[in-house]
Amino acid sequence: MRRHEDPQAREARPKGGGETGGSPGSGTPRSGTRGAGRKRLTADDWADAALAALAERGLAGVAVEPLAARLGATKGSFYWHFANRDALVAAALARWEELSTERIITAMEAAEPDPAARLGALLRGATASAAEDPLEVRLLAAADHPEVGAALARVTERRVGYLAHLFELLGFPPPEARRRGLLAYTSYVGHAQLAHAVPGSVPADPEYLAAVSDALLKP
Repeated sequence: MRRHEDPQAREARPKGGGETGGSPGSGTPRSGTRGAGRKRLTADDWADAALAALAERGLAGVAVEPLAARLGATKGSFYWHFANRDALVAAALARWEELSTERIITAMEAAEPDPAARLGALLRGATASAAEDPLEVRLLAAADHPEVGAALARVTERRVGYLAHLFELLGFPPPEARRRGLLAYTSYVGHAQLAHAVPGSVPADPEYLAAVSDALLKP
């Protein structure tokens, strides 16, 4: 099958046969200057924009035309990467799984060899971050969507499993480690939901988060 040229790349090529380079623009409209270029968007750029829109307005906020305007792109660029909106939602959810779970676990493994310190840093950091970023609360609210529900199930199992693994490294038997991992995760989810639903209802100071972490680590 003959592959068609990316419409965005075609638009980005300067007129008059000049170089295809140029400053990597963001969502700013083109200035109309001869030879000015625009960044060629990737599928991850679209997925990141979809996640930002989802955090702001929920799943309904993920729509092709508003995202194209947000990125300073055309609908043609979108269809170069995705067949339809459902494909974009799936890509955005996969991107969320990678950024919010797998990369964090990898970074924590590399940065902190002590499992107790790793567990405490993970719980404090994730809880503080989720209280500021509404994305996960928005995803939980859209759990009845098949793709979102499946992603939430995968992420929940991965996170609880990793927390249980850390508790096992600290000497807790597997059933107790699993129970504590689930307790730690439900504490995280509840804190995030309350922080967004009832602002000011849960403390945001590091000492409170450290106390929660310490309570979970007690024998």
